[in-house]
Amino acid sequence: MTMRRILVVDAEPARSAALGAALERGGFAVVLAATAESALARVAAGPVDLVVLDLALPDRAGLEIVRALARAERAIPTVVVTPPGTIEDAVAALHLGACDLLVQPHSPADLVRVVEQTLDRRADGDAEPAVQSAEPRRLVTVDPAMRRLVETADAVAASRVPVLIEGESGTGKELLARHLHLQSARSDRPFVAVHCAALPRDLLERELFGCEPGAFAGVLTRTLGKLELAHGGTLLLDEVGETDLRLQAKLLQVLVMHEVERIGAVESVPVDVRIVATTTRRLRDLVDARRFRADLCERLSAVSLLVPSLRDRRGDVGVLAARVLERLAPLTLDAGARAWLERQPWPGNVRELEHALERAALVARGGIITAADLGDRHTPPRVGFGGLAGLTVREMERRLIFDTLEQTRNNRTQAAKLLGISIRTLRNKLAEYRSRAEVDLAIGPEN
Repeated sequence: MTMRRILVVDAEPARSAALGAALERGGFAVVLAATAESALARVAAGPVDLVVLDLALPDRAGLEIVRALARAERAIPTVVVTPPGTIEDAVAALHLGACDLLVQPHSPADLVRVVEQTLDRRADGDAEPAVQSAEPRRLVTVDPAMRRLVETADAVAASRVPVLIEGESGTGKELLARHLHLQSARSDRPFVAVHCAALPRDLLERELFGCEPGAFAGVLTRTLGKLELAHGGTLLLDEVGETDLRLQAKLLQVLVMHEVERIGAVESVPVDVRIVATTTRRLRDLVDARRFRADLCERLSAVSLLVPSLRDRRGDVGVLAARVLERLAPLTLDAGARAWLERQPWPGNVRELEHALERAALVARGGIITAADLGDRHTPPRVGFGGLAGLTVREMERRLIFDTLEQTRNNRTQAAKLLGISIRTLRNKLAEYRSRAEVDLAIGPEN
C-alpha cells in the first residue's frame, strides 16, 4: 500500500522536524517546507495528500497558502496549526477552506489523529470547507457583534477542537452549542448535554464516566456515561466551572488521551467526542482563585466565544420577541409593548424575555399584547427615578434582585418567578454576589 504523503510547512526548523517525526511514526511519508513559495512549489512538483501548515509564517503567508490550495484544480486538504491567542487567523483559514484546526500545545498523537481523520473524511467525500450554508439552523439575530460570533462558530464547527462559550445566564449559550453541533460533520450523531451545576460531585462523575457492576452498592449492571453515549458526536458540559478539581483532572485526561475509564473498570474505552463547554463565570477568574485547573482551562478554551447580554444587543429584542410570538401565534405586539420591551435591562436575558412574553400571552386580549400586559405583571414595585439615577445597570440589577427577595421573604422560587428568570439564573447571580461579598441579606430556602 502506498504511503500517504504529508507536506509540513513551518518556518521553525526544530518544530518542523518534530511535526515530521510524529507523522512518520504514524505511518506517513513526510516532506518539509519552510516558506510559502517552497510549499507551493512542492505541491506543484508531485502528489501531496495533505498539508500540515503552521500559520505563524511571516506576513500571514500561511493564509495565502490556504487560499491557493483551496483554489487549486485538485484541492488539497489542509490542517492548520496555530498557537493560543491567534484564533482570528485560524478562523480566517477555515473560512478560506482549511479542513481542521490544531491548537498548540498538542501531542504527537493529537497530530496523527487529526491528519488521519481529515484524510478519512476526504476519502468518504466529506472534506468540505468549514463554512456551510444552513440558514434555517442559524441563531436569530440582527446584531452585528452577534452575527460575527455566529460566523466564527460556523467557521470552527467542522473542526473537532474544543469550544468554550462564555456569557451571562439566559443569553443562549446552549443554543449556540447546539448550533455548533448542527453545523458540523457530527450533526447526524448524538448531541449530549450534561448540566454540571445540577449534580453533586459523585453523581456527576457517574453521569459522565459511567460505572461497572459492583462499583457502587446496588449497581448490578454496566452503565454507560454521557462521554460514551456522545461517541461520534458532541458533548456539552454546561456550567463546567462548577466541577470540582478531582473531576477536572479526569476530564483533562479524556481531552488528552481520548479515552474514558468507567468507575470500577480496569481498562479504558476510546471515545471520539467533541467537547463544548459553557460557563457564566470567566474560567480565567476561577483559575486565579485556584478553583479551576489552568491546564484544563487551556484545553477547553482553544476556541472561546463570548455571547453578549441582551442589553448589549437591544436590536435583537424585536426579532427574538417575534420568534417567540410565532410559537404563541396568532399574537402581535403593539408599539407601546415593543418600546417597553426595548427599555428593559433584562437581567435574565433571552430566557427572561421569553418568560415575560409567555405570561403576557395569557392575559392579552384581541390577539394584541400591550405594555400593560407586560409591565403590570412583570415588573416588581417601581422605585422612584431619583433613587436610580447614577447607578450602573449591574447595580440596578442587584438591587432589583435583593428587593424582590425581600418582598417574597427570601423565597427564591417565588422571587425568580417575579423577576422572570429561572431559579438557576437567580442561584448563579447570588453566587456571584457572594464571591464579591455583596450579599447583604440572608438567603432563604428554595420553595
